[in-house]
Amino acid sequence: MIFRKGNIDDLEQLKELGLKSWVQFKDELTNDNWNKLYKTLDDHQTYSELLKKSECLICENDKKIIGMAFLIPKGNPTELYDEKWCYLRFVSVDPKYRGNGIGEKLTKMSIEIAQKNNEQIMALHTSEIMGSARRIYEKIGFKILKELEPRLGVKYWLYTIELNKIKANTQHRV
Repeated sequence: MIFRKGNIDDLEQLKELGLKSWVQFKDELTNDNWNKLYKTLDDHQTYSELLKKSECLICENDKKIIGMAFLIPKGNPTELYDEKWCYLRFVSVDPKYRGNGIGEKLTKMSIEIAQKNNEQIMALHTSEIMGSARRIYEKIGFKILKELEPRLGVKYWLYTIELNKIKANTQHRV
């Protein structure tokens, strides 16, 4: 497996991975909510916008993208994220490769980049149906800042981590 930075040439494979990795939640959502999520995941603009404003990290196996994460720098506030925070989006792993530490490694690599960029706080949001992801984030040191209004009909939380309180792990550099 190779970890590298993603770019616009990866857009189609990123979209395919998004659809492939998030379909596991289809049965956890109502049809209407799944269709809303699917529309976002199936939209090239979702990924092109993320690629424009983020550092995209990917994991490849035999030139096929099997993992991705997008690190958005501070200065890109949303209804969830403060302008002083960087934040992580769409950490996704191909279902065939789950359990190999790819999501954790992508998250740690994102933390290293954020630390190099002098970011202070990293945030992310995740839901009750994403138990594996929550366990990874909490193991790394992310803490729940607050519960969010339900999204897509499920409970979500906003997590943050103070980057100056964790030690960078240099073995994950890209």
